[in-house]
Amino acid sequence: MENGKVYTAIGLMSGTSLDGVDCALIETDGKSFVRPLEFVTMPYQPKAREEIRACFGIKNRRDPKVLTAEKLITFKHIEAVQALLHESGKSARQIDVIGFHGQTIYHAPLERMTVQIGDGDRMARELGIDVIDDFRSADVKAGGEGAPLAPLYHAARIRGAGIALPVAVLNIGGVANVTYIGEGEDDILAFDTGPGNALMDDWVKSKTGEPYDKDGALAAAGNVVPVFLQDWLRHPYFTRRPPKSLDRDEWDIADLGRMAQGMGEISVEDGAATLLQFTAQAIVQSLDHLPQKPNSWYACGGGRHNKALMARLDGMLGGAMENVDDLGWNGDATEAECFAYLAVRSLLGLPISLPTTTACPAPMSGGTLHKK
Repeated sequence: MENGKVYTAIGLMSGTSLDGVDCALIETDGKSFVRPLEFVTMPYQPKAREEIRACFGIKNRRDPKVLTAEKLITFKHIEAVQALLHESGKSARQIDVIGFHGQTIYHAPLERMTVQIGDGDRMARELGIDVIDDFRSADVKAGGEGAPLAPLYHAARIRGAGIALPVAVLNIGGVANVTYIGEGEDDILAFDTGPGNALMDDWVKSKTGEPYDKDGALAAAGNVVPVFLQDWLRHPYFTRRPPKSLDRDEWDIADLGRMAQGMGEISVEDGAATLLQFTAQAIVQSLDHLPQKPNSWYACGGGRHNKALMARLDGMLGGAMENVDDLGWNGDATEAECFAYLAVRSLLGLPISLPTTTACPAPMSGGTLHKK
């Protein structure tokens, strides 16, 4: 493949928040040039969300529950690509590659194991487009964390925007992660900061049946319970040096119930307030690990829609918290765009992770190609 070629690529992402399938179309050279073109999202129905959620923590890809969920995930992603092609007016012949992240159900770098489900081979055959999946395994098998994988995309976009560096890009999905981008070409550091939306969503779902706390309204009406916050912030993860990554279920809302014994029932508002503060404080504590204080922070991912969380972060960061949408980006599309970008880098044999982003031993490419 010739140098300088611009590829038309689709990226697919289904995060641990289980909101749905995000599908983005971009043009990119896999290096510094990126042009977003189209984006669609396909929400999961509640039943599908529960079927997928039931697979979290399962290592065995042949488990019957996992096989059922994998089929569901694959067809939902195919449906998303078809919708994107319709919206964009593109045909399958005009797409060079699809980057298919799949659904993470198990992530344990210390075991050198990460499991994303989704049938890339079937997708390639059904759509008639080459597909790259399994982006994380090579990194994890080499001793890396396998996450986060968005930093190189964040760096390409931030540097292309001409923003005064250093800058931090904060992705708030089920887990939150930060990418620090300094002035030097290789001055990138990335790691998971702690929980993102996952704990807050799980708490609200368990107490109200609603999938999330809209705008953080419940949290804003509650009071932080200090004993829980202090206990969780003592977790050894927070003092580990980056790069580092987390599984979605490192913390469990059941801990709130266990710790509350003898204190009476925790209200839904106080639980939401405590979990929001935990998420925010874990993010702000990440400053301790950054080479320099960023000039600004830009948030992407679903968590940026939580007004209470964003206001809390802005206050704790001295007014430095901004939104990637202010840069003209689509903050909902960023992760899906990232996997389109990484698919092109994989085609070109370029690194998709660095020692400073995943703790891999050397810059590494990754992904498995499924021909149409």
